[in-house]
Amino acid sequence: MYNVNRKWIYLLSLSVIWGSSFILIKKALLGFSPVQVGAIRIVFAALFLLLLGFRGLRSLSMTDWKWMITAGFLSSFFPPFLFALAQTQIDSGVTSIFNSLAPLFTAVVGILFFGALVTRRQILGVFIGLAGTLILFIAGAKLNPHQNYWYATFILLSALGYALNINIIKKHLSHLSSLTITSASFGGVLLPALIVLGASDIGSITWSSQSVRVATACVLTLAILGTGLANVLFNKLIKISSPVYAASVTYLIPLVAILWGLWDGEIINWVQLFGGIVILLGVYLVNKKKAPQS
Repeated sequence: MYNVNRKWIYLLSLSVIWGSSFILIKKALLGFSPVQVGAIRIVFAALFLLLLGFRGLRSLSMTDWKWMITAGFLSSFFPPFLFALAQTQIDSGVTSIFNSLAPLFTAVVGILFFGALVTRRQILGVFIGLAGTLILFIAGAKLNPHQNYWYATFILLSALGYALNINIIKKHLSHLSSLTITSASFGGVLLPALIVLGASDIGSITWSSQSVRVATACVLTLAILGTGLANVLFNKLIKISSPVYAASVTYLIPLVAILWGLWDGEIINWVQLFGGIVILLGVYLVNKKKAPQS
C-alpha cells in the first residue's frame, strides 16, 4: 500500500511539473536560441544534481558508467535541445500530445531489444498510436499552415530516447539509488553541454533585457524543477513500478500542457484532440496487462 501511494504521488507531481515544462520552454525561447535553452537547461540541472548526489558517484563501477553515459545522452542531453527546436515551430500544447507517444515507444523498445513478450493487442495498439500521430500531423498542418510540423520528428526522437533510457535503467541500473542515477546521467553530459553553450554565442546576450530576464527565470525553473528534481522523482518511480507505468506519466502531461497553452492563447481544435485520444488509446492497448485467468 505504501508503494502504491508513493507511485500515485510521484505520478501526479511529475504530471504537473512536466506538463508545465512546455510553456516554460516557450517563454525561454523569447530570450534565447533553442541551442542556448537546451544547453543552459542541462548545465544548471547537472550542477544542481551533482551538488545533491556527488557522493553516490563513488560507488559506480565501469559497467555502471557505460550504461549511465549511454542513458545520459539518450534522455538528458539530446531531448532538451530537440524539444526547444520543435517548439520554435509547434505550439506547446501540441508538443505535449506528441510527447505522449513515450509509453508506446517504451513498450516497443522493450519488445524489440529487451525481450518483452508481444501480443496481438500490443501490435494493434502500436498501429492505432501511429494512426493518431498521423491525424495530429495532418490536423495541425491544416490548422496552423505557418507552422512546420516536420519539426514534430524532434519530439518523436526524444520520446524514443526516453523509451531506451527507461528500459536501460530498469534492466541495468536498478541496483543504484534514484539520485545517483540522475546525478550521474546529467554529470556525464555536463562537459558536452558546456562546450555547446560556449559555442552558442552566449556572450552576446543582453542580460539587462526584460525578455532575457524572464527567459532566464523560465529556463532556470525548467532546469532545477522540471529537469533536476523531476528526474529524481521519475527514477524513483521507475524503481518502485514498471517501465511502462513510469512512462505513463505522459497520459496526464498533455492535460496540464494544453491548459497552459490555452491560457497563453494557443488554438487546439477537436481533430487534434481526437488525434491525441487515439494516441492514448494505442498506448493503453500496448501497455494493458493481460487479465489473470481464474
